[in-house]
Amino acid sequence: MDDEREPVSMDEIEAEDAVSLPNKEVLSLLDVNADVDLGLDLAAPIDLAAAANLNVAAPIEAAASANLLSPDSQAVAVAQQSGSLSQSLSGVSADAVANQDASITQGADAGESAPDATSAEAGATATTGTAATPSADPVESGATGAPGDQTGPVVEGTPAAAAAAADDPGDVIGGVSSFLDGGSLLSANVNIDADANLTAPVAGAVAANANVAAPVDAAVAANIASPGAVAQAQAVQNLDISQAMDDVEANATADQDADIDQ
Repeated sequence: MDDEREPVSMDEIEAEDAVSLPNKEVLSLLDVNADVDLGLDLAAPIDLAAAANLNVAAPIEAAASANLLSPDSQAVAVAQQSGSLSQSLSGVSADAVANQDASITQGADAGESAPDATSAEAGATATTGTAATPSADPVESGATGAPGDQTGPVVEGTPAAAAAAADDPGDVIGGVSSFLDGGSLLSANVNIDADANLTAPVAGAVAANANVAAPVDAAVAANIASPGAVAQAQAVQNLDISQAMDDVEANATADQDADIDQ
């Protein structure tokens, strides 16, 4: 068996070419350029009115007592509440009026937010290489010479021209050339233009007449793990509560007149 390998000639070595890669700081697979133009017209006129007549009474009385791990102890809690509450509303009126008169005109100049035609055209166009333009001169039929040693004229765009372009290491077409030169394989330009007119007129009115009474009386006594202990809790509440409303009015009016032009 013949293990001898054919050595590489100097011509083959000189025919080999390489292109150095750029630094990783400038190497990018994806190049995205986003241009967002957002125009907002916001209007939210709010008109609120509140009126109230209130009588509020909240007497609170509480007592607490506890014995913990205390034999022969006593815990006594007494809460006693006594009183008289009288609440009356007579001849009163609670009026809440919210009058809103709003004239809102919103509009955006289309020329201000319209995308630039030059930038839009540039963003929508991607260059992937330069196509070879066929020459008007055909290949002479009388071209002579051995294969690979053609002496006749060669038309650009023919397989011979493509092979010659492939042999030239500096003529790399498409996104690969841009990538090797420090560019990117994919370049995306996004232009977003938006105009929004938002209007939310709000009018509200609240009126109330109320009598509120919340007497609370509480007593707590406890003995925990205390043999022979006495715990007493007494809560006595004696209240006379009188609430009355006589000839009272609660009026809430929300009047909204809005003229909106968007």
